[in-house]
Amino acid sequence: MKTPLWQDIPWESVKGIAPTYRARVDKSQWRDVFLQCREATGRLIALWATDARPEQAEFMVHAVLLFADHWLWISYGMDETNPNYPDVSDIFPAAIRRQRAIYDLLGASSGASDTRPWLRHGAWLAREFPLRRDFTVSAATPGGHEESYAFVRVKGDGIHEMGVGPVHAGTIEPGHFRLAIVGDEIMRLEERLAYAHKGVEKRFESLGLIEGARLAGRMCADSTVAYTWAYAMAVEAMSGCVVPARAEWLRGLLLERERIANHLGNIGALSNDGGLAFGQTQFSLLKERWIQTHQRLWGHRYLMDAIVPGGVAHDLTHQDRAQMEHECNDLEQAVRILQDILADHAGLQERFLGIGCLTAARIEALGGVGLAARASGLARDIRTEFPSPPYDTLAPRIATRRQGDVAARVALRFDEISESLRLMRHILADLPEGPLISAPPMATGKQGLGCVEGWRGEVFVAIERAAPDGLHHVHIHDPSWQNWPLLEQAVIGNLVPDFPLINTSFNLAYSGHDL
Repeated sequence: MKTPLWQDIPWESVKGIAPTYRARVDKSQWRDVFLQCREATGRLIALWATDARPEQAEFMVHAVLLFADHWLWISYGMDETNPNYPDVSDIFPAAIRRQRAIYDLLGASSGASDTRPWLRHGAWLAREFPLRRDFTVSAATPGGHEESYAFVRVKGDGIHEMGVGPVHAGTIEPGHFRLAIVGDEIMRLEERLAYAHKGVEKRFESLGLIEGARLAGRMCADSTVAYTWAYAMAVEAMSGCVVPARAEWLRGLLLERERIANHLGNIGALSNDGGLAFGQTQFSLLKERWIQTHQRLWGHRYLMDAIVPGGVAHDLTHQDRAQMEHECNDLEQAVRILQDILADHAGLQERFLGIGCLTAARIEALGGVGLAARASGLARDIRTEFPSPPYDTLAPRIATRRQGDVAARVALRFDEISESLRLMRHILADLPEGPLISAPPMATGKQGLGCVEGWRGEVFVAIERAAPDGLHHVHIHDPSWQNWPLLEQAVIGNLVPDFPLINTSFNLAYSGHDL
């Protein structure tokens, strides 16, 4: 390591995302690493905790931080009788909700002032911690009492509150939005999420690493390719498995198809929220045709189980590739026509322009990622920052916009559809020959990381062997953890009728957030 502060820390290399280093740190070093990461304009990727017993009489809190040219995975051991660790939410504000989640799951306190439960919602008692080794689902107390949640109050003449959710009119998971408003102007938004906690980290403990790929792909259905690929990358890193080149390129094809499918659906939803139902009809039709191809070629509309540890499950024939090339041409032409229609629709553009603005500085401070960051001028994309095959060869062109409003997030989706189509054509034309899968990976290493730039942003997976008998811990992180706080900032000063439109322009995950 180059940084003098860390010369005395015994770092070890971690496979999966290169270059990555891991070390166990003490209490002062924990905050020092976070501080130097912020000073170097680095980012907090993930923060979680595990139960290291019975091998060690302690709990562990972990963080992965991204610097310009490397990643750091740091771990801090906590006494099992009084587990606590230093608060870092003053350094990276996005850490606060993850620290609250760590307490709900493991009972480890950061000492931060905000101690409100984040995940629990009365599903288990305050004294029960699901990620502890001695916790069993069958022993959990049913029907735990849910405490009153202390939303932050905004005081002043004419201010009143409006609640949205947690039950919504659409087929989405629950989420509550508490709006403080004056007339129709939004003064503050506070979200309360995690109403449907799935307990997947506990479930992973009982699954083999190969079997776990199916669960990883079902974390968030609109991002199954990103989740499964990140999980497979971590498993392959633990085993030293070499993925065949053809499989790597097919994974890239699947990821770009997933990106296009979601952008088509979201542009349609934004058209509808802006009062142009025609747009939703047309883009929904394009998305439906696109995912019907998924069903025909890969057996699933949302591409579940198409990626497996060691490679991919399905190949493409020459005829499939030719038909897909025609499909790309047809889609590009249709999207170009619709983009012109949306751009010429004065009423729709009036709803898009200048609404839900976020500056690059605000997103930088809050650690925003993915499309939301790129729409405000921050070119954050793992495909170019730390490219894994095939992106080290494909060299994606990362589009950005600077306005940071709904219009910028719409325009960026059009840009990314165009670039994904270009990447797909490159893959289809130059797809390497060879096998689809290597030998099934065996977890011989101690840990592995995986990170993939999904359509929302970076999906991160960390896997660690926690015991000689193969017991392991899997932590999966969705980019919505970083980006939900952005929505709270983006709506301030806008009108209540614009809230659904701004929310849709971010299109964040409830499911991916609530693992």
